[in-house]
Amino acid sequence: MSFIAQALALLLTLAGVFLVFNVAYLLFFALAGHWPRRTAGQRPAPGESAAAPRRMCVLIPAYQADAVVLETAVAARRHRYAGPADVQVIADGLRPATVQALRRQGVGVVEVSFVKSTKGQALRAALAALPPAAYDVAVVLDVDNVMGEGFLNQVDGAFAAGYRVAQGHRTAKNLDSAFAVLDACNEEINNHIFRQGHANLGMSAALIGSGMAFDYGYLRELLHDIGDTAGEDKELDFRILRDGCKIPYLPTAYVFDEKIPNARVFATQRSRWLATQHEYLHKYLGEGLRQLGHGNFNFFDKVLQSALLPRTLLLGVSGALLLLSLALPTGWGPAPGYWLALLVGASAALLLSLPGRLYTRQVGQALLHLPVAIGAMLLAVLRIGQAKHSFLPTPHAEPPGEEVIG
Repeated sequence: MSFIAQALALLLTLAGVFLVFNVAYLLFFALAGHWPRRTAGQRPAPGESAAAPRRMCVLIPAYQADAVVLETAVAARRHRYAGPADVQVIADGLRPATVQALRRQGVGVVEVSFVKSTKGQALRAALAALPPAAYDVAVVLDVDNVMGEGFLNQVDGAFAAGYRVAQGHRTAKNLDSAFAVLDACNEEINNHIFRQGHANLGMSAALIGSGMAFDYGYLRELLHDIGDTAGEDKELDFRILRDGCKIPYLPTAYVFDEKIPNARVFATQRSRWLATQHEYLHKYLGEGLRQLGHGNFNFFDKVLQSALLPRTLLLGVSGALLLLSLALPTGWGPAPGYWLALLVGASAALLLSLPGRLYTRQVGQALLHLPVAIGAMLLAVLRIGQAKHSFLPTPHAEPPGEEVIG
């Protein structure tokens, strides 16, 4: 066998080992997600009364989001909760007319301005501007999010049980395009594997960037020197797990989230996510090994998650290597059956993680766009460098029947 053949066989073998790790991880937690659930918020902490609802502050960072913020902030203001709750929009680049309209509707507004606007910076600025002892719990929403019925009451229940952080169930608000459907499926697969599957094993659920709740004072501590990273949820995850805090998942505390409309937005969003994932794998790999030595498996598991391929890319790479193995001579890396087993295993993990309500004809039709999604993921990989040095916000559609204020 020539040197080139040997080198290629080695590379394919190493790729095969890495993909086995990916598939095994996903399959394990996909199955764990079907185990009996461990629930949060069932009992008050010792000495606490379940009849004393906590003071809630709903924080909504809004970067140039005039098209949606009035509708979603007012919906948050009208959310029914057993205790006191305020809504604070963190306005970066909103028009004066939008700010005035929000205040007329009883929504608080904290105006900020950054050269490179990030959610972490916005939250830190808002907490610095708001009274430090005015609230017990801070809830973080994206600007397009709408809380489902009972969301804040369930959050209050989790804090009554003694938790300092909680993650709700973010789910799709719209299924109006093939890519929105694919994005909705991806969201629920992530919920099942990285939140429900982990919670069922007594592990910490992953934060998702919105639908999150924090002890108000603890969030102020967590956001200290957060910097201008676009992946503030991952940074918060690592900081919380380093502290030894466990994050519960609230599977019936719904937050409805706008899903992406097309391949262009998909590629932009995934570029930012991949850049963030690479950043934190590099930043915390060494500490993850040290934390594992100290028995902090939750922290080490978070590092493992940063090493995983995106599921769309995992399917695409497995399929491509299967086709390549059919074209290569025998002995040039793993046999076709190896790659086929990986492709089947990855597909099984995703199908096991998809909730029954998404086994529909609409989802089946959206899957026909999966090759386009894989192509968009490859484009996202090529744009990682740009995403590390640029601010690439996800655009939000204007609600039907609504005019942009101003």
